[in-house]
Amino acid sequence: MSRTLIAVASLLVATPALAGPVTLKSNPVDTDGQVTFGDIFDGAGAASSVVVARRSGPSVVMEAGQLQSMARQSGLEWDNPRGLRRVVIRSAALSPSAVTPSVAAGNPAPVPARPVALQPSQRAERVISRNDIVQVIYIVGGVRLTISGRATANAAAGEPVSILNLDSGRTIDALAVSPGQAIAGPAARAARAAL
Repeated sequence: MSRTLIAVASLLVATPALAGPVTLKSNPVDTDGQVTFGDIFDGAGAASSVVVARRSGPSVVMEAGQLQSMARQSGLEWDNPRGLRRVVIRSAALSPSAVTPSVAAGNPAPVPARPVALQPSQRAERVISRNDIVQVIYIVGGVRLTISGRATANAAAGEPVSILNLDSGRTIDALAVSPGQAIAGPAARAARAAL
């Protein structure tokens, strides 16, 4: 019995030393409501099927420090090179094709090839609530900027929403796109014109 306990303890102690580096996906999504390391990280290997959260709504937000600790316990090493505070994992079914949702600190994502097309059925559902932290994407001339801010009002997909930039104190006029996501600038104007 004591040999078994020693063997198990030695495996647990050895696991962090065997940790493999992983990279955070630029668009973490899950398909079934069970968020796994494979949904969040590239290179998760054997830990890909480990469930780390359950998503009951359109998205789930995980604290980066907690995610980093959970990854380490499963033998994965994520050094969080961008210093993220939160990671947003969305439903694959709700992931807009024109604007790729990003991680909470603005990881690079492809520039949309066309304006965001919002369906009439999307317009009625609230995707941003007052005081939500929202990622605002501004794309112009092939340059993509993402900032975080606090919503000043509720908004459904396709509705205008003002976002308060917490760093500068300035208000950004944006267009709600999906849960926790808005666009500003030429892409927002094009999307409004398409409505």
